Amino acid sequence: MIRVLLADDHPVVRQGLRGMLEAEDDLTVVGEVSSGAEAVEFVANDPPDVVLMDLRMPGLDGASATARIVASGSRSRVVVLTTYETDTDILRAVEAGAAGYLLKDSTRDELVTAIRGAARGETVLAPSVVGKLVGRVRTPARPALSAREVEVLRLVGRGLSNAEIGRELFIGEATVKTHLLRVFGKLGVSDRTAAVTTAMEQGVL
Repeated sequence: MIRVLLADDHPVVRQGLRGMLEAEDDLTVVGEVSSGAEAVEFVANDPPDVVLMDLRMPGLDGASATARIVASGSRSRVVVLTTYETDTDILRAVEAGAAGYLLKDSTRDELVTAIRGAARGETVLAPSVVGKLVGRVRTPARPALSAREVEVLRLVGRGLSNAEIGRELFIGEATVKTHLLRVFGKLGVSDRTAAVTTAMEQGVL
């Protein structure tokens, strides 16, 4: 019997998943949680074989919870089940150690097959996710922002001008402009608003 934990902040989603999984002879849902922190705690106390983990949950998100579960050395395998398939979301989950990444429009058969595969130690990825990962490998990631560049960008996000940022960080306005130009280049954008938006999407801010 494969023991499954459901981690999703929407009760109706958990209810639907429970109904689908428990119709299978070899699957049983041993618990439901609504946050990443609760998932980590549950796994620590009673490790299931597979955790179906949503990405966007209040407090500790799914990727961070996955990283903690993997770092703890638990035998539980985490399969992300989400509506999101952006490159950033996928990479965060995979880098955290998720054994799989499925979308919520997956069929029941795809979901059940993925859970069984993860329980056997296999990696299970939705076809669209595989395509994005392959594309990301072919296109190397841009250089990471330095701590100072992140500081500057965070202040930009608060609406401060270059002069105000300079006073806040005790640097010259020209230095602020230099930092911003480097940020634009690293993020592949051409203005302040796009820089902040892109950094937020990538989890930098």
